[in-house]
Amino acid sequence: MPFQSLTNPATTRAELMPVIRLSIPLMVGLAAALLIGVVDTAMISPLGTVPLAAAGVTTAVLIIMISALWGVITVISVQISQAHGADNFARVAAALRGGVVLCLIGGSAGALLMLALFPLLKPLGQPEEVLTILWPYWVSMALWMIPFTLFFGLKSLFDAVEWPWTAVALSYIGVIVNIPANYTFIHVLDMGLLGAGLASILSQCASLVAAAFVLLRASGLAPYRQRVSISWANVKEQGAEAMPLCLGYAGEGGAYAIVGVMMGWLGAEALAAHQIVNALAGLAYMIPLGVAGAASIRIGQAVGRDHQERLRPILKASFALVTFWQILVATLFIMAGRHLAATMSTDQVVIDLATVLFFIVGLLQVADGIQGTALGALRGMSDMRRPTTITLTAYWVLALPACYAFGFLFNLGATGIWLGYTLGLVVAAVALPLRFWRLTNVPIRAENNE
Repeated sequence: MPFQSLTNPATTRAELMPVIRLSIPLMVGLAAALLIGVVDTAMISPLGTVPLAAAGVTTAVLIIMISALWGVITVISVQISQAHGADNFARVAAALRGGVVLCLIGGSAGALLMLALFPLLKPLGQPEEVLTILWPYWVSMALWMIPFTLFFGLKSLFDAVEWPWTAVALSYIGVIVNIPANYTFIHVLDMGLLGAGLASILSQCASLVAAAFVLLRASGLAPYRQRVSISWANVKEQGAEAMPLCLGYAGEGGAYAIVGVMMGWLGAEALAAHQIVNALAGLAYMIPLGVAGAASIRIGQAVGRDHQERLRPILKASFALVTFWQILVATLFIMAGRHLAATMSTDQVVIDLATVLFFIVGLLQVADGIQGTALGALRGMSDMRRPTTITLTAYWVLALPACYAFGFLFNLGATGIWLGYTLGLVVAAVALPLRFWRLTNVPIRAENNE
């Protein structure tokens, strides 16, 4: 039966509530990681524009690292989802154990790479006053990536086997720990930026320890604790499958990070404004990320059960959800951008620039949600390489040259940089859904061998 005849509105509506039920805990859980960043930004802001700019530089590079590591996490999630869909508990346990090892290797490698990148910040034109205070915070956030990656590797199991609210509770343990830790380290102990980094490490470790405890003790997870030996061949296979994902996610995150670097060329005020917009826009984007994660898991489960007729309806339901939310976010950023900026800074130059950036970011919200959701759906089908090519082309070949041209050659500054980045988002938002639609026109196994 052709797939086209199976994607009627009734079928799509049938997939809507399952996607919503899974998306809500996923997005609430993902928001926990961003809330830690928002808390850091709010706590650092009273220290002044330069410390806030230093946090912005660090966040820009962390985006690249976390984006690459997200490829590892995604592979674990897809493998567990497909194995769970096939009711193969041994495969779930094997994917989890190998994935945890891969997360440890990936997180450690990411931390070392971030430390190695620090000397490049000065040649890249970052403000001298920012670099003077940056190193302690930079080191702490590099180390933070190790427990972050391990926690989200374990979280993949809870999400994929339909324990998503347990994952939410574990995520918010970190948020609860982070708030008093931030205040104590930054302001009571007067540790400044370093205090924010130490608080992030402490809070992430708290969530990781709690997740490990639940996994080892919860009776409902006993089938997934089978004594499956760690196969290095399986770890190597997972790593090979993760590589194109890491490259693709790092390409997207790296492009966004270079936007942050370009902001640094315009001075500390532009960088601080970018950090404010980045913190709040990133928090709002947790819902599209949750929908994308739900689409990936639901499609992975459908593939595992050989229910290929459900693939398009799942994505269509996901698109409906993400478009509705992104329109709300766009309205908020456009109408209340100045108020949002004023809650994060008292520097009028920073507030004025952040207001303009909120307006531009508002305009690109729908395209951003569509491309992210389509990418998640393709991951659930284990389609790894072609989406990577699409995203690298959209952001590196098109968006970044446009950012530089609009921002510096045409003297549009921060506004021009964001306008250029919008170009890449629009191209990805068109190309990735087309890729999915083409894949679901033919048997999935034949297409995935491209």
